Amino acid sequence: MSKDDGGRIGTVAALVRSTFLVNAVYTDSAREYGLTQQQGQLLCVLMAQPYGMSELGAMLGLAKSSLTGLVDRSERNGLVERTPDPQDSRAVRVSLTGQGATLAADFYAATCRRIEELTARFTPEERDTLAALLGRVVTDNKVPTVFMEPDLTR
Repeated sequence: MSKDDGGRIGTVAALVRSTFLVNAVYTDSAREYGLTQQQGQLLCVLMAQPYGMSELGAMLGLAKSSLTGLVDRSERNGLVERTPDPQDSRAVRVSLTGQGATLAADFYAATCRRIEELTARFTPEERDTLAALLGRVVTDNKVPTVFMEPDLTR
């Protein structure tokens, strides 16, 4: 199944293993902020703007019941709030509270630093190449914007 070829692995294995690595970093970061991984994802998505429940479900890949539970728990913790959707009186929009926005910003910054550290031994050119290639994978597969580009100048 696997062979020793000097540490080189193929594209499929590299993508799958890197997904596990990033998820582990993300989960550890969330835990340190008292969040679950899904709560961390919810907060990061809502940093950009409020969303309706169906939009959130599609972005996060969650069924309606799972999303409702996630938003309920986050609302009880004072991190998000539901407000009526001005375009549809039957729907609600979910947005960050002040407390949620502060926690989201702190969690986001820490998580970005941790993920950036994964490529600490890369040259700037290698980072640019990696970003370009992964960017194409994401764009070609129409992955929703669930995590914004970090502002590394801060």
